[in-house]
Amino acid sequence: MLELVDEAGSDDAEAATYEQEVLDTLGRLEPKLDELELASFLSGPHDGCNAFVTINSGAGGTESCDWADMLLRMYTRWAENAGFKAEVLDLTPGEEAGISSATLKIDGPNAFGYAKAERGVHRLVRISPFDSNARRHTSFCSVDVIAEVDDDVDIEIDDADIRTDVYRASGKGGQHVNRTESAVRLTHIPTGIVVTCQNDRSQIKNKATAMKTLKSRLYEKREDEKRSEMERFYGEKGDIAWGNQIRSYVFQPYQMVKDLRTGVETGNVQAVMDGGLDPFIHAWLRAGGPTSRKSADERNADDA
Repeated sequence: MLELVDEAGSDDAEAATYEQEVLDTLGRLEPKLDELELASFLSGPHDGCNAFVTINSGAGGTESCDWADMLLRMYTRWAENAGFKAEVLDLTPGEEAGISSATLKIDGPNAFGYAKAERGVHRLVRISPFDSNARRHTSFCSVDVIAEVDDDVDIEIDDADIRTDVYRASGKGGQHVNRTESAVRLTHIPTGIVVTCQNDRSQIKNKATAMKTLKSRLYEKREDEKRSEMERFYGEKGDIAWGNQIRSYVFQPYQMVKDLRTGVETGNVQAVMDGGLDPFIHAWLRAGGPTSRKSADERNADDA
C-alpha cells in the first residue's frame, strides 16, 4: 500500500484515497497485533487453563475484610468483561463486614495466563467508612492464583493423607443451607494445604470440586519445588502487610492505582475497581512476568 502511495505521487488524485486506506488498514491491524503479541507471552504449560483465585484479608481488621470483598467484586467484574465465567467456590464472611477469604474460579481460554499477574499483596489507602473520626486507614489483602490442572496430570493423592471435614455452608441458600452439612473442607496432612468448597447443594459435588482444587495446589507446589524458586509463586506475596505489596490503590487524599512492579498507574480508580485490570496485566506480561518484579526496597521507594 505504501508503494502505491509513493508511485501515485502528491499530484495524483487517488493518492489521498490510498493514504486513507493505509491508515484504516493500520487501525484495524494494531489491536490484532496487540492480541497476537500478548498471546506470545502466554507460553507457560498451564497458561491456557482455568484459574483459581484466592483472596485473603490481612493486616487491617474489618478494613481488610471490606477490602477483600471489594477485590472479589473487582476480579468478578474483570472476568465477566474478559468473557470468562466466574464462580465463587468458597466464601468466609468477616466478623463485622466484608469477607475474611474467598476462592473464585475463572473459566475461559488463557484465564490462568492472564490472572497469574494478580498474584501478590494488594494495598488500599482510604478514609475508613468504619472510623467515626474519618481517619485514613491502610489495608492489605493477598491474592493467590493457581491453574486448574487436568485430570491426567501425574499427581497421586493417598486417601490416608487427606482429612475430610463437612459443615453447614454459610451465606445464601435458604433452609437447605441451614439444615444440611453440604460444605466440604479437605486438609492435605503432609503439606498442610487446606481447600474448601461450599458453592453446591450436593456434598459429593463440593468434594469433587475441592479435590480438583487440592490437586491443582499440590501440582503448583511440586512445580515450584522442582524449579527451586518458591519465591516465584508463593514467596512473592510475603507477609500480608507493608513492604510486600505489588500494587497500591489510593482513594484519599488523591486517587491513583499504581503497580509497583511495572510502574503502570492510573487516576481512574473507579474504572479499575470495575474490573479495568488489563493495562496492569498486559504491562506485567510484556515486562517478562515473574521476572519483572522489583525488589522490596525498590517497591517501597516507588511507593514512597
